Amino acid sequence: MRNKKALAARKTGMARLWELAFRKKFLVVPSCVFSVLSVAVSFSPFVAVYYLIRELVIHFADPGGLDTAYMMKLGWFAAGGAASAVLLNFIALMFSHVAAFTTLYGLKLEFTRHIASLPLGFHTENSTGKLRKIVDENIEKLEGFIAHQLPDLAGSAAMPVCTLIILFAFDWRLALASFVPVVLSYLIQVIAFGSKNARIFVNKYQNSLEDMNNAAVEYVRGISVVKAFNQTIFSFRKFFRTIKEYGEFCLSYTMGFEIYMEFFMAIINQAYLFLIPVIILISGGAALAGAAEYGAFALTAVFYLIFSVSLSTPFTKLMYVSQNGKLILNGIERMDRVLDTAPLAKTASPKTANEYSVAFDHVTFSYHGGAEGSLYGKDGNEGEAAAIQDISFTARQGDVTALVGPSGSGKSTLAHLIPRFYEVKEGSVKIGGVDIRGMSNEYLMSIVSFVFQDVFLFKQSVMDNILIGNKNASREEAIAAAEAAQCRDFVEKLPQGYDTVIGTKNIHLSGGERQRLVIARAILKNAPIIVLDEATAFADPENEQKIQKAFEALMKNKTVIIIAHRLSTVRGADKIVVIDRGRLAEEGVHDTLVKAGGRYSRMWEQYTGAMKWSLKTA
Repeated sequence: MRNKKALAARKTGMARLWELAFRKKFLVVPSCVFSVLSVAVSFSPFVAVYYLIRELVIHFADPGGLDTAYMMKLGWFAAGGAASAVLLNFIALMFSHVAAFTTLYGLKLEFTRHIASLPLGFHTENSTGKLRKIVDENIEKLEGFIAHQLPDLAGSAAMPVCTLIILFAFDWRLALASFVPVVLSYLIQVIAFGSKNARIFVNKYQNSLEDMNNAAVEYVRGISVVKAFNQTIFSFRKFFRTIKEYGEFCLSYTMGFEIYMEFFMAIINQAYLFLIPVIILISGGAALAGAAEYGAFALTAVFYLIFSVSLSTPFTKLMYVSQNGKLILNGIERMDRVLDTAPLAKTASPKTANEYSVAFDHVTFSYHGGAEGSLYGKDGNEGEAAAIQDISFTARQGDVTALVGPSGSGKSTLAHLIPRFYEVKEGSVKIGGVDIRGMSNEYLMSIVSFVFQDVFLFKQSVMDNILIGNKNASREEAIAAAEAAQCRDFVEKLPQGYDTVIGTKNIHLSGGERQRLVIARAILKNAPIIVLDEATAFADPENEQKIQKAFEALMKNKTVIIIAHRLSTVRGADKIVVIDRGRLAEEGVHDTLVKAGGRYSRMWEQYTGAMKWSLKTA
């Protein structure tokens, strides 16, 4: 869901880039000023060299007439100018780097805080690879622009003005000849980087980088499977294909700039080739005017030939600024798409519940492709079938309510709506009669505990992993929760017991052991509402028995919602809710539903039939 106000107020394109670049004006402005001064002072050695040559030529026939004191002053003037240019540029870069790092720090903090406020639905639709690329690459590129390219841009913009003043101060004809390669180089840049194909490339380039990042993350996570089956990287075709496609795409596009680049470098670095014909043409008239006139012109021509060497520097910088600028702008657009995604709405007067029954009241929900904030800005297909359609039921406090149904029927989606991982489109989810949208997010998360099928443990100690459930709990309380979750038997075998760091020094836990640690977290949190999403799907019989005992401690006097495929685990539930294709098919207790001969009865027959299946040898 897009933040309409943010979209309306947000600047775009270059205006947005300047807005971000000048967040620290008190640092950026002095940086630009010192960069301009550095450029202006950098011309002093060329002027000094011209007057040195002039002095030498004038007194060529009479070396004794050379003014050595004057020449020493010119030498010191040139050296001082060069040193001053370096010093001023250093000061400019110091200002720009401080501005860049503080701006980057603020942007990354703003971005990470914002994505933390977004619902889980946003993160399921946008992979970690894409988000990581925005933080590590797209935002990071802004640092280079502010720290280096912005002062370079200011200096490069000032350089043509300084050049124009100096060139036209000596001879306007040679000045015009000097500017011919400048104009041609500028036109080549406009043609090369201003084309529609260049803009399309930037977007494709960023997309291909994201695809490669996603494939890399996926490959690293699946490396154990690749190793276990003795496969090569080619077995992970997606990763290999994205690398190859990225390389081929960049190479083909780069080769498309080959001609432009050759012409640009040839013209801007050989500006003297445009001067020589003009010098030859003018020198004939100067020779007829007399030796004095010819000598003066020769000196001027030498100055222009020397000075033309410096013309390539600002335009080479401008070329790289314009090239990188497009990538930076595209990266900022991607960052803003995330920042413009609205977080969960907060109520001005949050409410709390007096009891913890969970009621679904005519709830309808659909994912709509990118409705929760795709980085590509898609808003989905409004005609798409809803994942949940007009479902109403109540999970009473103190009861166990089971959600069953075929894969993809919408069971997990219903569970995710309880803590507002997604926002319902129609109807409402209520806890104790209070719409969850009227509660604060912090309060809602404090009263709901989740135990997922996929367990995640941090690379921290066993104790730290349990205390995630309640940071304010004591060590004794955490150990009591672990014992209630049937964790004692394997924790005591670890080298440092509860202080053993998981994932280091060959310390690894089985799936069932990890599951019990997560249940210990939930017991320690002691939330009144428990959602168990396929929590025993991959447990072996021994671990499943211990997990079931852990559940008994976890579920005591709680509102419990269980999602399960193994119907035997929910046979004793106080209520079984059958979901089929996003709709409520039926609800009741096990015996009643079996006798009714409906969807649940057919599922039970299939389940019991599968339990009798066995392998037979010939």
